[in-house]
Order: sequence, then structure tokens, then C-alpha cells
Amino acid sequence: MTAQLTFRSADMDDIATLVGLYEGAARWMLDHGIDQWKPGAKDERHFRRLIESRSEEVWLAHDGSGALGAYELWWSDEQAWGVQPPVAGYVHRLMTRRGAPAGTGRALLRDAERRIAGAGRELSRLDVVVSNPRLRTYYEEAGYAAVGELADKPAADGSPYGVLLMERPLG
Repeated sequence: MTAQLTFRSADMDDIATLVGLYEGAARWMLDHGIDQWKPGAKDERHFRRLIESRSEEVWLAHDGSGALGAYELWWSDEQAWGVQPPVAGYVHRLMTRRGAPAGTGRALLRDAERRIAGAGRELSRLDVVVSNPRLRTYYEEAGYAAVGELADKPAADGSPYGVLLMERPLG
């Protein structure tokens, strides 16, 4: 990646940008036959709730042209991982702007890992929809290993779906 990224915590003025990033990624997945994110599933209310939260964070990556991507960083994820000791940070909704330079997603992931380690936690965790082997490979190539599977994680509409639980030791 050649672009120099800067990261900052998202604020209320960034909500439209975050929705746009999510929608772009969701539409790309749909266009490529990936059954994961749904257009319209994460709206302004979703990102407003996260920005106001004390247990979840949203980070934006910028270069000279504007926002290139974003991710959510949670400090617990009981829905997928159950009750856990505070040893990990949980990365969600890693998303890049369509047309972002190659390596942008990996730069976002590494920034999340730096923040998790900086908080004194030793693991970065995430979950991957079982039906998306391409994404599993992406995270394996970034150093993540599967450590479990949850067959019935509830979606926003209450329907269950399967996820692979993955983690990477930080050090």
C-alpha cells in the first residue's frame, strides 16, 4: 500500500460516511455472490449507537482523498464468544471504500490490533460467516486461526447463521 493512512475515532459528523462505506461493501458482496452483509442492514442508528457507546469504538482511515475505510472495535462480544475475561479486542465490520488501494483492509486490521495491544489485551478476535471461505482465507493469511465455530449466531432479524471464531495472538 502506498497511500499514507491516518486513523481517527469516528464522530457524529461521520455517520453518513460510515453508512456509505457499509452500503458499498454490502452491495459489492451481493454483486459477487457473497451472502454476508445486506444493503440497508446497518443504518445511521447503528453507527450512532456505537459512537455513543463506551464499550465499542468506530475508527476511520483517511488519506488525502478522504475516508478509505473503517472498522468497529468492541471490548466484549458475548453474542459470539460468550462471557470472556478481558484478554481480547473484537474486530467487526472491517470495510473499505470501493477502489481503495490494495492493502487498505490489512492496514485497517493492523491498526485495530495496535489499539487492542495498546489496551493491554493479548488477542485480536473476529468472526467470519462460515459460508464465506474467501474471507476466512484472508484472515488466515493475516495470521488468524480458527479456534471454534458457532452454528447459531442470531442475525439482526433473529434468524441464525454460522460463524467461524478466529483469533490472533498479539505480542
